[in-house]
Amino acid sequence: MEILRTLAHQPVNSKNNMCERSKAADLRSKKSEHHTHAHQELSRIVTDYKTGRCYCRGKLLGKGGFAKCYEFSDLVTGKVYAAKIIPHTRVSKPHQRAKIDKEIELHRGLHHKHIVHFYHNFEDKDNIYILLEYCSRRSLAHILKARKVLTEPEVRYYLRQIVGGLKYLHEQEILHRDLKLGNFFITELMELKLGDFGLAAKLEPVESRRRTICGTPNYLPPEVLNKQGHGRESDVWALGCVMYTMLLGRPPFETTNLKETYRCIREAHYCLPSSLSSTAQSLISSMLAKSPQHRPQLDNILSHDFFTQGFTPERLPVSCCVSSPNFQRSPARNFFRKAAAALFGGRREKERYYHTIKLSKEEEVHRLQSDLKKITISTPAATDTASVDSVLPLARRSTPPPASADEVRDSIHMIVRGALGASSSSSSSSTEGVEDGSMASVVDSVARVLRDCLEKMAEAESIPKKKGGSTSFLWVTKWVDYSNKYGFGYQLSDHSVGVLFNNGTHMSLLPDKKTVHYSAELGSCCVLSSAEAKESFQGQVTILKYFAHYMEENLMDGGNLSKGTDVSKPSLYLLQWLKSDRALMMLFNDGTFQVNFYHDHTKIILCREGKAHLLSYINEDRVSTTVCLSALLTNGCSAHLRERLHYAYNMLMQLCI
Repeated sequence: MEILRTLAHQPVNSKNNMCERSKAADLRSKKSEHHTHAHQELSRIVTDYKTGRCYCRGKLLGKGGFAKCYEFSDLVTGKVYAAKIIPHTRVSKPHQRAKIDKEIELHRGLHHKHIVHFYHNFEDKDNIYILLEYCSRRSLAHILKARKVLTEPEVRYYLRQIVGGLKYLHEQEILHRDLKLGNFFITELMELKLGDFGLAAKLEPVESRRRTICGTPNYLPPEVLNKQGHGRESDVWALGCVMYTMLLGRPPFETTNLKETYRCIREAHYCLPSSLSSTAQSLISSMLAKSPQHRPQLDNILSHDFFTQGFTPERLPVSCCVSSPNFQRSPARNFFRKAAAALFGGRREKERYYHTIKLSKEEEVHRLQSDLKKITISTPAATDTASVDSVLPLARRSTPPPASADEVRDSIHMIVRGALGASSSSSSSSTEGVEDGSMASVVDSVARVLRDCLEKMAEAESIPKKKGGSTSFLWVTKWVDYSNKYGFGYQLSDHSVGVLFNNGTHMSLLPDKKTVHYSAELGSCCVLSSAEAKESFQGQVTILKYFAHYMEENLMDGGNLSKGTDVSKPSLYLLQWLKSDRALMMLFNDGTFQVNFYHDHTKIILCREGKAHLLSYINEDRVSTTVCLSALLTNGCSAHLRERLHYAYNMLMQLCI
């Protein structure tokens, strides 16, 4: 191409120049013939001769230095893949082929919700084919190209998933080394998948690290440019560049020439516009710290104020690929805005109420926020890591008597005073398996069972064989944390819906949608018809129904565990819930104990059935296994489950502090 550009600027009246132009025309003709020939070589139908499977090549999805990526369809099953195709001519040298083989070996062993799934690889005389998970919404780079910039809620949504996938990689002692928007792929359901492991490598000790400078120039960290090698902190630096780029539409160190870009990177010199929120500026600054030792760990990123003090959507609409979302019109906001209108009347009355509270409670807000300090608990040794998670305990308050309509309204406004939730709330009159039905007794009973299990359980590689038959116990299939205004809502496996309000009272709407259970103190339960309840507790019933409607319309069930129930057993009532950076814990009046882990969506449910304790585990593929605890003690379980049980126990013990 450089020759052609030169020739194009030569005088046209020279014989030599005419000869050169003729040669250039021949070169162009040969180049065109080469491309046509190459296109013909890549057949429309590709056969894996080892398996006999045939694939139909579809549209081009993208291309890189060595490979092109096409849509591939299995002609028998119709399943669609993203096929990475590398011509043998591009990897003819031994070190080039070794690089591809290393990528295949590394990617094949990765299994995580936020990692592009590796399905299969094969080759023929012309090409190497790698079949990967198909992500129909392409990549974050394509989305940003259409959108220019993203909103902070979207950035939180994507970053949570990126951190989840990256944390898994780092736990496998793998560094990605090329984090950028083009390597974050988006599925049909707007879920993010981390892909392209061409530059990924195993983590090495500092003294043994390769000094290779590799990656995308705008995202390289100072230590790599200074030939000190890649570490986990290098991926965190790239993550800071990614966050900056999503929010501002350009990388932080982008300049007109590469030399200047590298100078800015080495000095960690970049601008943070005032248009960014203070929490976004703080998080970016921490990730783009010049010294690797000063950058946050992945767990600390998710516990930063940018995440804890900002709204993160559960799901993004597909329209976000091309236009900015309007979160004010999201289903949850619509439901709860209507609920607030039903509770507080017109705008003027509501504004006057909030203004009064704000003026009279300013000092109390500050005091309560100071009291709600994060408590750190160590991850058990079974995890082989030194990470810690922050757990935010709920404020414990005495439970009030049955509330009047005015008291209900006042209690809902407890958010203005900084309250997050209540530890003591409702309970059914039956507390089978719990000594005296008190909060302390429930916690102690469950803690004792978990402690005995962890201390006496045998070592094993897997979970014991599934327990036969259906289960009749109840468990939480959906939940909504709206404690910054009203309370914590959940749906049980029998489709009853409960809300633990911020004032400590509890209300349940039974599966018949006509009966309401109301509890104002531990051990008591008032059964009302929906009409009676609405008349007596209009505000809380309104909130309860909006929670129920929202979960039914917008959330999917949390697993495939049997939903059979024993109608003779009383419904569960939530006593207390607790959230950490890693999991949600829920404790119920009969000792049922459930922990949901966010990033891989695994769940642990401990309950009683008759005289036996049952443990159910729902894995990342939403497949459940239920065993008697006695069998678990005898046969043991995998380290994966044991680590989660340790974590669940540590969360439970926070209630005793």
